[in-house]
Amino acid sequence: MKPLTEQDIRASFVNCTKGEAKRLSVPRDLAERPWDDLDYLGWRDPQAPDRGYLVVELDGRPHGLALRCSGAAWGRQRRSMCSMCLTTHSGGVSLMVAPKAGKAGKQGNSVGAYICADLDCSLYVRGKKDAGIGARLHETLTVEEKIERTVLNVAAFVAKVTGSPDAPVAPEAMGTPSPTA
Repeated sequence: MKPLTEQDIRASFVNCTKGEAKRLSVPRDLAERPWDDLDYLGWRDPQAPDRGYLVVELDGRPHGLALRCSGAAWGRQRRSMCSMCLTTHSGGVSLMVAPKAGKAGKQGNSVGAYICADLDCSLYVRGKKDAGIGARLHETLTVEEKIERTVLNVAAFVAKVTGSPDAPVAPEAMGTPSPTA
């Protein structure tokens, strides 16, 4: 992913108002982010733990999503799988809900997905971050194919939020068939 500025990030949001985008908490460590290892920029709001944000470059431009995150699970934590990168965690996956873009979102419609609670899917797929024993199921896919699958899953989620019939396509995913697990 190419590095983004705070201005790029704020202008990218498709499912919140410009005022909300202006007020949201943007990471202050943008210069230190491992941009070459990111398929999307994701972060949790330190001031509001139930909020998360995801910005992905699709069709040559950034698309940002404001997310609401489920609270901590009560009782015993079970192993759950992220629907974006297919990493399993004990307590490290949250249901994240994004209001739909446009009129549908204003009417209260939303889309949800189970996503790594820290929004670090890119680092789990590349083995740069460890979710513990059993976090990555054995697959015959290459790392590049796992990355492509993650990008396509994120693009499909963005398409559901925007109401687009066709998922936007990431440049690195163009021209190659979707891998199967």
